[in-house]
Amino acid sequence: MNLIKFRTYYEPLIQQEMAQLILSLSIPDSLKESMHYSLQAGGKRIRPILLLAVLHELSDKEHPEALKVAAAIEMIHTYSLIHDDLPSMDDDDLRRGMPTNHKVFGEAVAILAGDALLTYSFGIVARLQEVSSDDKVRLIDLMSVSAGAEGMVGGQVLDIEGEEKQLTLEELEQVHRLKTGALLTYSILAGGILAQASDEEIIALSQFGQHLGLAFQIQDDILDITGTSEELGKTAGKDESSEKSTYPSLLTLPKAKEKLNFHAAEAVNALEKLKGEKTLLVQLTQLIVQRKS
Repeated sequence: MNLIKFRTYYEPLIQQEMAQLILSLSIPDSLKESMHYSLQAGGKRIRPILLLAVLHELSDKEHPEALKVAAAIEMIHTYSLIHDDLPSMDDDDLRRGMPTNHKVFGEAVAILAGDALLTYSFGIVARLQEVSSDDKVRLIDLMSVSAGAEGMVGGQVLDIEGEEKQLTLEELEQVHRLKTGALLTYSILAGGILAQASDEEIIALSQFGQHLGLAFQIQDDILDITGTSEELGKTAGKDESSEKSTYPSLLTLPKAKEKLNFHAAEAVNALEKLKGEKTLLVQLTQLIVQRKS
């Protein structure tokens, strides 16, 4: 199956799974509407698609609860976007071409909707019926590391502290490894765990994820300069206005593109250590490098 067919098949299923999980909750209507609003606002669904692609490449059968894990990961990603757009953080009015959550529901409800998406994601994984107890603990443990202080949240703090400062390339890479790469890598590793990947395959998938995460963020840095708000679905030029260090600002735009291609190539090289098919994962790497939003 090529990537276009794979995404065409799975993206509606991911959307449907998230909607069912949220709409089935007995919670205040305003909270449910706020959570549902940001989840249904679209997006590339890169993280859940990565999980499902790894599972497809490494296993000869579908996992009955893979969509639940994929939905949980997208909930964590969406919570991070809701909070990232708040006035106290990036202060953005536009996300995925729509008004940001706090512009529609107010800051208090937006914060609580993000909190609810994060905590619910752990419950979804904890209640899986077709995954062994050991693998559930493994998934939850890795999720807490990837999404929390040792991963995405820690990277967001470093990102905020790096504003109006000239970071070194090493410091910038650390920001990106945590803020963007940690949850993206978790998506890949979660697919490996569900596929019962070997220790050697998990190591290869981790290396793939780390390079892919850096490539993803470098392309984000490039698009912030070269893209328009209409193309990006969010405000263009935010990095420059916030005086953030980026790959183009540290290396120049041509050198940033070279760095992007380097990490994309290293990601593909890591896949050579896998025994199964790699077509979808190679195509996803190309998509991340070539995307325009």
